[in-house]
Amino acid sequence: MSTTASKVAIVTGASRGIGKDIALRLASEGFAVVIGYAGHEEQAADTVAQVQALGGRALAVQGDVSRAEDVDKLFAAARQAFGRVDAVVSNAGVMDLAPIKTASVAALDRMMSINVRGTFLVLAKAAEVLGEGGRIVALSTSVIAKATPGYGPYIASKAAVEGLVHVLANELRGRGITVNAVAPGPVATELFMKGKTGEQVAMLAAMSPLERLGQPGDIANVVSFLLGSDGGWVNSQVVRVNGGFA
Repeated sequence: MSTTASKVAIVTGASRGIGKDIALRLASEGFAVVIGYAGHEEQAADTVAQVQALGGRALAVQGDVSRAEDVDKLFAAARQAFGRVDAVVSNAGVMDLAPIKTASVAALDRMMSINVRGTFLVLAKAAEVLGEGGRIVALSTSVIAKATPGYGPYIASKAAVEGLVHVLANELRGRGITVNAVAPGPVATELFMKGKTGEQVAMLAAMSPLERLGQPGDIANVVSFLLGSDGGWVNSQVVRVNGGFA
């Protein structure tokens, strides 16, 4: 039996894309998985069904991570259903392409609310709830290093996430809890493909020395490592999972 068989993980934004693959990977390793989602109820239910098909335990909880009461509800549901929380993956986020112009302030506000405030609330609650040996992972982005035009507000929000990770790792000194970030490069998700031409996708794939887009499973592999026993000595790090993209 897996050594994680009695452990419980919360994954936000897990109804689809990278979050879904993270939830499925953790379930395959014996975690009971609590799937946080904002608005994709049918997809969240499908993720739960896939976990159960693997013989695992899962629960979907709707909420907005930028609302403290919704984050409280998510953690309370996890503890009520499974009795504990051992690992938290703060994956929920949004990306709107917008230049650094006054007209982009609405996009900036939206990303700061969900990506920064949401991550802050999830990390804060994780710090409150997790016990000795707990694990926290937040999702960032490798585009930070590229400073790509049009990504200014998004990069600002994810740079803030990385800052929170480093500080929280230090604030949790003495409790045996690790806090890390995973920063994907371009990953072939529905969200990534939306609005891009085949030529644009091919160009982005070619930017990596491995000459392909990442797959959600590539990111889930690294999150799994950080949440497992082999990742116990990795703390306050940003792991850039991008095939050499940046």
